[in-house]
This record gives sequence, C-alpha cells and structure tokens, in this order.
Amino acid sequence: MEGFVNFIQGFLDLGATVILPVAIFILGMIFGQKPGKAFRSGLTIGIAFVGIFLVVDLLVHNLGPAAQGMVDRLGVELNVIDIGWPASSSIAWASIVAAFIIPLGLLVNVIMLATKTTKTMNVDIWNFWHYTFTAAMVYTITNQVVLALIAAVLFQIVCLKIADWTAPMIGEFYDLPGVSIATGSTISYAPGIFLVKGLQRIPGVKKWNVDPETIEKRFGILGESMFIGLVLGATIGFLAGYSIGDVIEIGIAMAAVMVLMPRMVKILMEGLMPVSESAREWLNKRFGDREIYIGLDAAVALGHPSVISTALILVPITVFMAVVLPGNALLPFGDLATIPFIVAFIVGAARGNIVHSVIVGTIMIAISLYIATDVAPLFTQMAIDSNFNIPEGAGQISSIDQGGNIINYIIVKLFALFS
Repeated sequence: MEGFVNFIQGFLDLGATVILPVAIFILGMIFGQKPGKAFRSGLTIGIAFVGIFLVVDLLVHNLGPAAQGMVDRLGVELNVIDIGWPASSSIAWASIVAAFIIPLGLLVNVIMLATKTTKTMNVDIWNFWHYTFTAAMVYTITNQVVLALIAAVLFQIVCLKIADWTAPMIGEFYDLPGVSIATGSTISYAPGIFLVKGLQRIPGVKKWNVDPETIEKRFGILGESMFIGLVLGATIGFLAGYSIGDVIEIGIAMAAVMVLMPRMVKILMEGLMPVSESAREWLNKRFGDREIYIGLDAAVALGHPSVISTALILVPITVFMAVVLPGNALLPFGDLATIPFIVAFIVGAARGNIVHSVIVGTIMIAISLYIATDVAPLFTQMAIDSNFNIPEGAGQISSIDQGGNIINYIIVKLFALFS
C-alpha cells in the first residue's frame, strides 16, 4: 500500500502541466484520433497550462505579500491561520485514504458517463485533492475508511452535477464551448449564482452595471483591461503600505495578468477543441446524440477581466471582514490569491457585472470565513495526523478554499452523525 501511495503522490507531484497532456493524449487515442493529432492536442494543452500557471504565479507572488502587508498594517490578531490550498492539498494527500481517491474517482466518473447521470468527463485529476480532503476529514472524525470514501464520492457527484449545470454558462460567457468546471473550490461558490439572480431582481440595484466593456466605452483607452489591472493592483499596493516603486510594480504585474491570461486560454482551447469534437463524435456513434463536456481546472475562467477585477477588489474586503466579523477567528492569507478561482461562477452568472459580483462574493466569502473557523479544530487535527508543520504562533489552522468549502462542510457535518 505504501508503494502505491508513493506512486500516486509521485504522479501528482508532476502537476497539471504533465498530468493533463497525458490524460488528453490518452483520451484522444480512445476517441479515435491519430497518434500525431492526439499528441499535438495534449502538448498544446500542456503548453497552455504552463502559461496559465506562470501567470497565476505572477498573481500569487504579488498578491500574497501585499495581503500580508495589509494584515500587518491593520494589526490583526486572529488565532486561526489560513494556510492556503497548497498546504491543504498536502495534508489531504498524506491521509491514509488518499491512495483510493484517484482510481475511485475515475471509476465513478466513467459509471456516471455510461449511465448518463453526468455530461462531464473530468480530466482535472490534480483537483481530485478536494475529494481527498473531504474523505480525510470524515476519516478523522469516524476512523472509518468506507465512510470516508463514500463522503469523497458524494462530494465528487455534487461537483460533477454542478459542473453540468454551469457548463452552458461557461461556454457562453467565457467562450469555452464544450468545457465544464468541476474544481471543488469553485463548486463551493455555486450557491452564489442564486444570490446573483436575486440581486438582479432588486429595483435600483439591478441597474448597478459595471463591467469591463462599460468601463472601456466610458473611459476609452484608460478603460482597457490592462489599465483596470494597473489601477486595482496599485490600489492594493497602496493599502499594503508599499513604497511608490513597489506600488507601480504590483500595478504593472496585475496589468500583465489581465493581458496575458486571455491569451493563454486561447491556446488552451486550440488544443482542447479537437479532443472535445472527437469525444462527442465517439459518444454519438455509441450512445446517440448527446452532449459531452471536458472538465478542466477553474484556471481556464481567469481569462475574463471581470474575474480578476472582482478578485482584486475582494482581497482588501476579505481582510477587512476578517477583522470586523464577530465570531470569525480566521486570519486570511494563503488563499487570498485563490479568490479568482472561487468567484468564477459568480462572475459568469452576473454576466461580468463587477459590482454585483463583488457584492455576492463578499457574502459568500463571509460564509467561508465562518465555516473555516468552525472546522479549524478538525483541520488542525488532520494536519497533526499527517505530520504537517503548523506555522509558529498559530493556535489552529484552516483555509478559505477547502476549509471554508460549503459543500465539504455539509457532507462532513452529515457524516459526523456517525461518529
């Protein structure tokens, strides 16, 4: 078992830039593509994700220190530290149940495709760590492997069903036809779609429409996405107490994110479309005319300027909420740079309206802060069990991403009844 776990961990350590091209190549071959064409599709997608993650790193490495600067300036003292998704995933994969999740997850997806209970073929294997996290939490509570695996399957089913439901919006608004997003952190914020719809029925409020297109029409060249990124980035640098030079630097970095991310997503679609078309033809021949989506990382939605704009505005709001919300004990840090991923459905539902997206995003993040605070003791125990080094000075640890995940929280509370 230990050898198998090490193999799985080694495979996952290769990252999405290796895992996805391999998965796409295999799928292309299964769906009847010639080896050369399948290889080209896989390689193109790998190149696109290298570019996407380079841009994400640019975002993270600039937002992280700026967020810490804002926290330091406010003198915030909260005893639960947000360790971020990279550390959270490491804790999840160190669980005793981790080795079962990938084969089980693939099997469940195949069964659901065969029984037509999902339209999503999820190749985002790396993000199976969200399923693993849920399983690890349930195992920590119940000490039952079977219950833990059932919990992981439930989380996966919810992710796939929500991915199916939101795929038309992903295709239309983000211009990603044939793509769905089943990433656990993004799925958690799907309830925000209903809040957006409610908000857009309120007289007066429904007319508060600010999106990149409106800004560009009103301000001309100064309203282009690169200038929006420059202004928002510089504002965050100012709030963090940066020097003038550093304020300009983070502003230019955010402008670069706004410009480069859409270009990377276009490269991704160049590689994905041939595989998506082959999959649809293959399935239509065997199961009749049916729709099929390729499940990808939520990073593909970051190409829209409204997503980055909304996220940059929500960073200082999140820090401020952590200070003023009564009962919150989570100090936001590690997952502040994850906000673009978690608001993708909200921005899509709001049709890029930044004002509505920020309002709903604020509500949803407030909920996540409370959930992350509530699960902190369990989260910390998981970390101890996996020999994770808890940051010095932290009473407990948690995260906005999976610690504050609404779907995960409901499932864990349900299975806690068996403990």
